[in-house]
Amino acid sequence: MESTVTTEPSTTSPASSRPGYGQLLRTRGAWTFLLPGFAARQPFAMLTISIVLLVQHTTGSYGAAGAAAAVTGVSMALFAPWNGRLADRYGQRAVLIPGVLVHTLAGLTLTALALADAPLWALFVAAVPTGASVPQVGPMVRARWGVKLQGSPLMSTAAAFESVTDELTFVMGPLLATALCTAVDPAAGLVTEAALTLIGGLLFAAQKSTQPSGTADGHTRVQHASALSIPGVRVLIVAFLGIGSVFGGMQVSLAAFTESIGEPGMNGVLYGVFAAGNMISGIACGAIAWKVAPQRRLVLGYAALALAASGLWAAHSVLVLAGLGLLVGMCIAPALITGYTLVEGLVPAGARTEAFTWLTGAVALGQAAAVTVAGQLEDRFWGGAGFLVPMGGTLLALVTLLALRSRLAARPRSRTVARGVGHRVPVTVD
Repeated sequence: MESTVTTEPSTTSPASSRPGYGQLLRTRGAWTFLLPGFAARQPFAMLTISIVLLVQHTTGSYGAAGAAAAVTGVSMALFAPWNGRLADRYGQRAVLIPGVLVHTLAGLTLTALALADAPLWALFVAAVPTGASVPQVGPMVRARWGVKLQGSPLMSTAAAFESVTDELTFVMGPLLATALCTAVDPAAGLVTEAALTLIGGLLFAAQKSTQPSGTADGHTRVQHASALSIPGVRVLIVAFLGIGSVFGGMQVSLAAFTESIGEPGMNGVLYGVFAAGNMISGIACGAIAWKVAPQRRLVLGYAALALAASGLWAAHSVLVLAGLGLLVGMCIAPALITGYTLVEGLVPAGARTEAFTWLTGAVALGQAAAVTVAGQLEDRFWGGAGFLVPMGGTLLALVTLLALRSRLAARPRSRTVARGVGHRVPVTVD
């Protein structure tokens, strides 16, 4: 048995002390998974809003539409960590290929049932495999960055870059889905989502050279422990549930609000403004050399998010709602980026895809609960009543985060012990 400790050099170059996007994107082999990864994750931003718009059109109820979308989100949240763990063990390609095939078939089945005026329970049945098979491309891309940049100061820049990429899809996705559903056909959004998932997912799966190696060979047992066993991951899950409540509440409530004022076409524009705020702040976060500890950044950023979300329900005009939506979006990115950055210190490398999918699944679960509750509020009360959901979700998550923030401290990993594996991964010691 031998142990090694790798410490940071006492002097660093400007590029390493203040890493930027240019340096990140010059990482060898990065573009081979970035471009297909962007194409493969684009449909994810279209799924919920496409279901909401299609089912609301066929049933006339936002409550039914929100419930169908919620079943999809819950199913995704339950199966995403399992898919992530399988990807960690057997490789991403082995999970992606069957996943995109199942998702495409299930999405088209859900579309056909909705158009045939099938009963709500039949839509729920089709929604389960649709959500369970959503490709977890974002976590898989983050895991590939982790392999490329292990121990590098560029990891936080990569987390910011991925958040920007996510939010770019959330700018484009709802706009595209809304345009297709309103200008072409109510089913066009979901059909396009299924097609893009199939094409993008298969292209991403074909990039075998950059995927992390699976751990199914049994060389090390510690990497097989579930990421959920780490207390800090459970705290982050609660925080991401609150973020999901913002996404879900905004999607349903913006659609209902714009319809109530006779401007349904503004739905995608307003959601795009919200997502643009997220993208702008994400770019800024990646460009800043932070001196504040990530645990403290998460608490402060989340407090700002809860405060901003608390004002949405009082907006009574498109202009005010656009301004508040922009502000809420700008508060989401720092929380997301910091949460994903904390995973690097909390979770062993062999379980990070699973950890990322727990967080992604938490967003989906929070979104599912939010669209259900917001849909009921919209049906029963005034147009825009669903905005109470983001306020409640973020405030509850903030209270939990404040109470359990000490669990976000990374476990000390000052040495790497090799036990016949054949190589060691140096661990940086602050």
